[in-house]
Amino acid sequence: MSRKLKNTVFLLVGLVILFLLGYAYIYFFQRPKIKDKNLEINNLRAYEYDINALTQQLKEKQIRVVQLDSILAARKYIIPQEIIPLRFYEFMNGIQTMLSPTTRVNIEFKEKKEEQEFFYFEYSLTGVGSYGDVYKLIYAIEQSKELKKIKSVSLNNFIQSTEDTEPEFLVSFNLTVAVYFATNNRFTTEVYSENDIRAPFVYDIFFPLIQTAIPPNLDGLLDVQGARLLALVPEGAFISNISGESYLLTEGDRVYLGYLTKVDYKNNTVRFILNKGGIVETKDLYLEKEILQKAN
Repeated sequence: MSRKLKNTVFLLVGLVILFLLGYAYIYFFQRPKIKDKNLEINNLRAYEYDINALTQQLKEKQIRVVQLDSILAARKYIIPQEIIPLRFYEFMNGIQTMLSPTTRVNIEFKEKKEEQEFFYFEYSLTGVGSYGDVYKLIYAIEQSKELKKIKSVSLNNFIQSTEDTEPEFLVSFNLTVAVYFATNNRFTTEVYSENDIRAPFVYDIFFPLIQTAIPPNLDGLLDVQGARLLALVPEGAFISNISGESYLLTEGDRVYLGYLTKVDYKNNTVRFILNKGGIVETKDLYLEKEILQKAN
């Protein structure tokens, strides 16, 4: 065999061996990797969307978010997410503008507590005020949009009075308030408006039906006790008090503890209605000549 032919045979054998090694490498080593890559490509293609389709889906999701948000906002109460204790002090600053200047409220933060899947900050509220103001305070806390609860209430009434002022029927109170919050935003909404926290009128249950103290006559009104009817004129009635001071009054005018309700020109009399500490009575005054005629 010639040398040229031998070289050709060796070259062919080498090419065959090289081909077999390459095929073995691709089949045993590259094929699993190619399979994995093809699977990865197929998975990626499964999430391949058109930009317009994605934009439309985004708009639909945004509309749904707005709808859910409006549903939450329509609820009477919400539970905010992760608030700070200072937030309740800011709320109370707004409430105190609804109360009279004489009402005093002291706020003390106690602690953070857990209740089922929620948390709440506990505060102690103490102070003094009229029954109406205390009711306004409790109503505003209970009816506010962000959920708050009165955990306990203690009320005591007392009377505060001096010689120069009318007696005040006050209430001292001690409230335990829980301000709720959550660790997520499932129970709140980004935009909401506060509930109507203005309390309706309520009767003062501590105000006595019959008072032991009658308010002083601070306005210098006519004291009907011991007064005399001097004359009846078209403008009204001339009346003098026990000290000799005279007053010209018409129907509906205020007097001490009551009102002038009637001027009777025919019978020369005037009639008052008086509220003496819860005891309501009428008082008639006659002209001097009428008194003499009744005596005769």
